[in-house]
Amino acid sequence: MPIPDAESRRRLFQLYGKGLKVTAAVEPYVERTKGASAAFIRELLRKAALFAADDAGELELKSRHFDEALHEMVVEGGELTKSLLGAAISTP
Repeated sequence: MPIPDAESRRRLFQLYGKGLKVTAAVEPYVERTKGASAAFIRELLRKAALFAADDAGELELKSRHFDEALHEMVVEGGELTKSLLGAAISTP
């Protein structure tokens, strides 16, 4: 399966964000996930939702939740996580 282009990533954020209150601007994360698979984007939204739930007990996904999730997946997760989730993205 090919790596999603920007428009596909934008649509994946919409798809996987259904039922969640996403107040963060998604466009910066569409750009930051260039080279990422659909599985990576799904996991990014899942982790961001977990951070939001821990933060306020409410599922409102803000930029900081996406940033925390990306940091955990790319920096803390290391090469193995990026490989398993199909991400060729680099750390910001």
